[in-house]
Amino acid sequence: MNNYSKLNNILGWIVFAIASFVYISTAEPTASFWDCGEYIATAYKLQVGHPPGAPLFQLIGRFFSLFAFGDTSQVAHMVNIMSGLSSSFTILFLFWTLTMLGRKLAIKSGEMTEGKMLAVFGSAAVGSLAYTFSDSFWFSAVEGEVYAMSSFFTALVFWAILKWDQHADEPHSFRWLIFIFYLIGLSIGVHLLNLLAIPAISFVFYLRKYKNPTTKGLLITFVLSIVLLGIIMNGIIPLVVKLAGGFELFFVNTIGLPFNSGTIIYFILLLSGIVYGIRYTRKKQKVIWNTVIWAFAVILIGYSSFFLLIIRSNANTPIDENNPEDSISLLAYLNREQYGDWPILYGNYFNAPIVDRNDGNPVYRKSKEEGKYIVINERIGTEPVYDPEFSTIFPRMWNNQEQRYINDYKTWSDFKGIPTQVEDEMGEPKTLYKPTFKENLRYFFRYQLNHMYLRYFMWNFSGRQDDLQGFSDRKNGNWITGIPFLDEARLGPVLDVPKSLENDAQNKFYMFPLLLGLIGLIYQIQKDRNNFLVVMLLFIMTGLAIVVYLNQHSPQPRERDYAYAASFYAFSIWIGLGVYALFDMLSKKLDPKISAFVITGLSLLLVPTIMAKEGWDDHDRSGRYTALAMANNYLNSCAPNAILFTNGDNDTFPLWYAQEVEGIRTDVRVVNLSLLNTEWYIDQMKRKAYDSDPVPFSLPWDQYKDGTRNFTYFVENENIKGHVEVKELFNLLKNQPDRLTMQTRFGPIEFFPSKKMKITIDSAQVMKTGTVKPDQAEQIVKEIKWNLRGSGITKNHLMVLDLLANNNWERPVYFAITTGSSSYIGLEDYFQIEGLTYRLVPIKTTRFDAMIGSTRTDVMFDNLMHKYEFGNMNDPDVFLDETNVRMAMNMRNNFSRLAEALADEGKADSARQVIERCMEMVPNDKIPFNYFSISFGETYFKIGDDERGREIYDQLITNLDEQLAFYFEFRGERAKAYETDKQQNMAMLNRVIKVTEKYKQEELADRANQVFETYYPLFSGR
Repeated sequence: MNNYSKLNNILGWIVFAIASFVYISTAEPTASFWDCGEYIATAYKLQVGHPPGAPLFQLIGRFFSLFAFGDTSQVAHMVNIMSGLSSSFTILFLFWTLTMLGRKLAIKSGEMTEGKMLAVFGSAAVGSLAYTFSDSFWFSAVEGEVYAMSSFFTALVFWAILKWDQHADEPHSFRWLIFIFYLIGLSIGVHLLNLLAIPAISFVFYLRKYKNPTTKGLLITFVLSIVLLGIIMNGIIPLVVKLAGGFELFFVNTIGLPFNSGTIIYFILLLSGIVYGIRYTRKKQKVIWNTVIWAFAVILIGYSSFFLLIIRSNANTPIDENNPEDSISLLAYLNREQYGDWPILYGNYFNAPIVDRNDGNPVYRKSKEEGKYIVINERIGTEPVYDPEFSTIFPRMWNNQEQRYINDYKTWSDFKGIPTQVEDEMGEPKTLYKPTFKENLRYFFRYQLNHMYLRYFMWNFSGRQDDLQGFSDRKNGNWITGIPFLDEARLGPVLDVPKSLENDAQNKFYMFPLLLGLIGLIYQIQKDRNNFLVVMLLFIMTGLAIVVYLNQHSPQPRERDYAYAASFYAFSIWIGLGVYALFDMLSKKLDPKISAFVITGLSLLLVPTIMAKEGWDDHDRSGRYTALAMANNYLNSCAPNAILFTNGDNDTFPLWYAQEVEGIRTDVRVVNLSLLNTEWYIDQMKRKAYDSDPVPFSLPWDQYKDGTRNFTYFVENENIKGHVEVKELFNLLKNQPDRLTMQTRFGPIEFFPSKKMKITIDSAQVMKTGTVKPDQAEQIVKEIKWNLRGSGITKNHLMVLDLLANNNWERPVYFAITTGSSSYIGLEDYFQIEGLTYRLVPIKTTRFDAMIGSTRTDVMFDNLMHKYEFGNMNDPDVFLDETNVRMAMNMRNNFSRLAEALADEGKADSARQVIERCMEMVPNDKIPFNYFSISFGETYFKIGDDERGREIYDQLITNLDEQLAFYFEFRGERAKAYETDKQQNMAMLNRVIKVTEKYKQEELADRANQVFETYYPLFSGR
């Protein structure tokens, strides 16, 4: 046994070293897109990120950032390495988990022989290395996100309960259980996913304590484990803070004590109660209750990392999301109230009529002037009550926030509905089509279970078509096997993609990991049913249970496979046990030691080796700097001291990282329009941050506080002729707000008397501030006039109007080109593109096509040619995933538009330089020529450089030809998924034909016509 233990430790650390090498060598050297920029920025300076927070991740991330030794460009790399090491420790504990489970299988058939020992270690190596190279886990291992560390805690907790199982009969074995609860408490400060291991832990405990388990006992254990999960998730986590908030309100508002007195008293009482309980139960020899109190205590100790958020929020850090400065606001933060709630076991369908409204929980804020907490929003009538006729158990199709969600519900469920007579809120009768429960379940099985879980599962253990997000058309993002006849039968000829559609993320595992895992699953059922139940419960709770709980709508902003990594961890256990199953069969015919080496060698070759070979190119981010480059380009598209409006994760979080960590363009104030709907964010924008002055909002706090002017309606006043001066409107709002409030049968509403707005222009001022260059002086309009859209405006757009009313052109105002037209509030005619941003200027542009705004070529040329960075996107060894490609397309669009504008101004040399720069940095080999390349070719023809124009069009026609040939290979239902692609390619060919005919490029025109005529009969007969 000593030899076994020694080898177990040595081999475990060897596997750890392999995983560490893989993850560190493929880690992204800077921030990635999505949440990573925010997590790294908040870790580096210990700031407050989005709810429900990850304070332990931030603390450990801050520690790792110290190893940058003052080089801020290395901070993100250090945090990414932290994720890599968290992941390799996950692999280490998976190896040791497998050796424990494998050893149990081995000794069931007699003593542990050398052959069995080798097979156990081989099983552990194959299973742990398979998970090392699994798609979803590897993705999270190389970026600064919470999921790698969350997986580490899950692996550690699962290993710890198996260690307890080994030592359960020894004195003081309960220390393992206390250790587990401490880990659970710590994990709350990373992510709540770790809590889903509790049912599996409970089964290990039951099966160890009861040698003859029964079905009844297992069911009771399962129910009790769900209760324990609920106690921690919905009891301890929010209730500890809720009680602290209750004490705080009582002692401050009722007794009159200073702020935080109630919280201090509460925690003194709580700690005193814990100490008394521990001492009393020890004195009375109540072992179980003593263990329960200790478990509660260590959960609280781990959970105490959330004090970091309160401490740092009180320091008013630049990133201070939701401003959780006290126990009352921390509760709202933990409950994710900012994001709303959703039904799980019972609730409404998406088209359920609202029949009533209930009051929500009041919102308190600390008032230093009054020395107490005041209610700023009573939330009267904020909670809709839906018609019970349109409610159901297990509601899956519930989200009515956006029409695209409703459309996808109908698509996935083959919605027909049942005509049902109802009354709307006005009491008027109408007919709605109520979804049937069968349609509800069809959506669950087709989308939530199959598309949003089983598809991801198969990515990891069978193969992946590409990294393009899969939608309801099921064209992209499918799982594959790599076996042509199997894939073609399901998906059509997806493996025969032309060069211009090749995707490095196509991974073919030939189902080897899946088959080996299924062998291990069946073998464990037959040989070790108890531990099979444990692993299966972990598999289900971290997979299917998450599917049910999240109740996701379609479409999602991005793929969500990372959320199910723990489920894939559980399946990797079966992959390892599959190796032992094959050894068990072969060892009956061959020498056990030879059998162990043969099976282990073949399994290593067919599973982790193939997975590593297939996955390395699309998981290696070691040379990719594109997120930082894009952040730099957004910021450097702005003039000094600018205000930049952004909207989503990818045009905000990388910018936060660039400013907070690397100190890039801290004079630019990034204002996220999504967050601008909240009072706490508006308050923060009114403070100075680094080199950026406060945003000049003029509205007083009581005009934008929570619950006030969340939506301002347009109620047209017939007496108002023409457009309303924005400054006068806001003066009225500030000084006489009651005049812009009216009573309705549903209560008071806030309104504007017109949707027609104007800003009177002081031409001297705009010239003085440099908003308009001298050569544009004659184009300055006397008034900016525009119409707001829709029935009203939300608070974020109200604040944009407030800024415009009071800025007086002192600070440049920009909108990111990626925010979308709804964010521009109708001002597009006064936009001037200067890079990845539109600048608001008092110059009206007449638009003849879909392009927004005018082009300021001198500024844009300087930005694109001298300030833009590209983050190695042209490096053939750097993989660009879907998000990076989308960003690169924005860059290509920028260059295309600038080159065209320069050519129109007669600046041929400059136009040529712009195109050449784009061809160098975003070449066809990395991102095949597409729509924006048409403009490049046309610009070359326009400036007389026919040869280069022909090169671009020749390659473009080749791309379109081979793509159309591919699209038309699909038949039946699968062909419908490619209709839009066919239309786009035919439209591009048509445009190429017109351009080449215009510029007398007969040979190209003939070739494009030939391709067009080849596919037009197929296209028109579709």
